[in-house]
Amino acid sequence: MANIRQQINIAAPSREVWNVLTSAEGWKRWWAEEARLEARSGGRIVLTVEGDDGEPIEERGVFHELRPTRKLEIAWDATSPAKTKGTRLQFTISRDGDETRVALIHSGGGILDDEDARADLEKEWRSALKALRRSMEGD
Repeated sequence: MANIRQQINIAAPSREVWNVLTSAEGWKRWWAEEARLEARSGGRIVLTVEGDDGEPIEERGVFHELRPTRKLEIAWDATSPAKTKGTRLQFTISRDGDETRVALIHSGGGILDDEDARADLEKEWRSALKALRRSMEGD
């Protein structure tokens, strides 16, 4: 099964990175136009993002696992209209000297088995992780 693995270091405390990844306001800072979520195991997450055609798309999922300030995993709904439907997204947060390392694994689902679609999603994640870092570091 294909997956995407990326990581980035952010000059911010792990607790602050965790708060961005587990709050609606946090997701709106770097990824979504709108966000609703319940950051608890089994809690829902709904992110409204701009689709390739410029129209809004809802990414719907469930928090599968949360280990405060260390790890969170989202299972995206298989019936979602988003291209990430049926996939899993995992963030692992750890200290790296004076910075916080955020490691991402995006796995499962049909989109990751399509080589071109996976390459596009890899680019999207690179850009998104840089946006996360900018939102945290104020650049």
